[in-house]
Amino acid sequence: MTEGALSPTESALENQRIGGLQLRVAGLCALVQICDGYDVNAIGVSVPSLTHAWNVPGPAFTQAFLWSSIGIMAGALSAGPLGDRVGRKPLLLASLTIFGLASLLSAFAGSLFMLSILRFFTGVGIGGAFPGAATLSGDYAPQRLRATMIMATFTGAPLGGFLCGQLAGLLLPSLGWPSVFLVGGVVPLLMVPALALWLPESPRFLAAKGRLSAREAALLQRLDIRPGQAAAEDLDLARGNPIKMLFGAGYALQTVLLWVIFFCSLMNLFLFVYWLPEVLHLTGMTPAEAARATSFRELGAILAVLYLGLLIDHFGPERALAWNYAAGVVFIAAIALAAMPHLLLVTIIFFSGMTIIGSQTGANATCGKLYPARMRTSGLGWALGIGRLGGIAAPALGGYLLSSGLHPPQIFLSACLFAVVAAAATGLLALRGVRTEPLADRAAPAS
Repeated sequence: MTEGALSPTESALENQRIGGLQLRVAGLCALVQICDGYDVNAIGVSVPSLTHAWNVPGPAFTQAFLWSSIGIMAGALSAGPLGDRVGRKPLLLASLTIFGLASLLSAFAGSLFMLSILRFFTGVGIGGAFPGAATLSGDYAPQRLRATMIMATFTGAPLGGFLCGQLAGLLLPSLGWPSVFLVGGVVPLLMVPALALWLPESPRFLAAKGRLSAREAALLQRLDIRPGQAAAEDLDLARGNPIKMLFGAGYALQTVLLWVIFFCSLMNLFLFVYWLPEVLHLTGMTPAEAARATSFRELGAILAVLYLGLLIDHFGPERALAWNYAAGVVFIAAIALAAMPHLLLVTIIFFSGMTIIGSQTGANATCGKLYPARMRTSGLGWALGIGRLGGIAAPALGGYLLSSGLHPPQIFLSACLFAVVAAAATGLLALRGVRTEPLADRAAPAS
């Protein structure tokens, strides 16, 4: 969409100033991501303790990992259309409630079967919260800084993973594995009323709303939008099928490439999230030590936020993100092949997080930047959903390789190939072309 085709309301939103409102939305969405990142990692850091508590070998937990990833995929695929049609805020509140309750109940699971079922519902909530938080923060960001702000919001996910590993290192020796899930359930549930009170809805949904409260009208005025000035057709909201739009003129190649990127990227991310703690445990670390060492992977991902979003905004993902994926091959291979002293190993884990999880965060920001608002939640939600097929394959691949007799760290060699494919597909985004369209040319309402 060209700048000249924008309505006054869309122009105000695409060029909004960064102020207290925008920072509040980004901060609250980052808190959602912290909870997401914590609960994604909770099962991985708990498995070394569960293998002893339930007398079950590590590869058996492939079942729980699989159902967790299936749940995340189901949540992401359903969340996209819902977020684009009914609003971002209801999606976030429902998602937090679902994964908060499921995580809380996981602390009382007495069998691998029950834990797997609860991890599925935890995944459903996580899958809905990820795209909802990213797109809402993108709605309160100007186009020129959208990737940077979405990446800043996604800092919460690796920060949550880092806190999960560090807390697990403290809690596991004295309180056992249930304490990890208790924290992951109580905190999101406490956040639900806080978000209901302080988190605003997307400004496009408010501008299209018939009756506004005084608080909602004041919020629009802060964005230089006069309540009632925008006709619904002047707003970049979904009117047709949001999934069909992803393959509309100008978006098909971009969509396919992003799905390839997300599949490979999430394959690597979940291979490390699920299996790195157990691999470190099998090489001699205690469960607490493995949890702490693993958490530095998440800390490295936070470092990527300090540079990757700005590089994507200035140079495009075709160069900035592609090189970040490619750099990951070096650190993945080092973990898989080299025996290292503890300090060096933790350092390499840090840089692997910068290139594996950091690149995935950059892919999330790229999705938010390349898709227009009307399909932004669907674009990111479906990319995450299709990518979760990689997340589903990752625990199965890791479990198979681990049980095949390989030296445990060598199961990560397969990740080198996926990092290369992700880098190549990201570079090919340069072929997507530039989509320019007036609002009047958008898809007509579905019949």
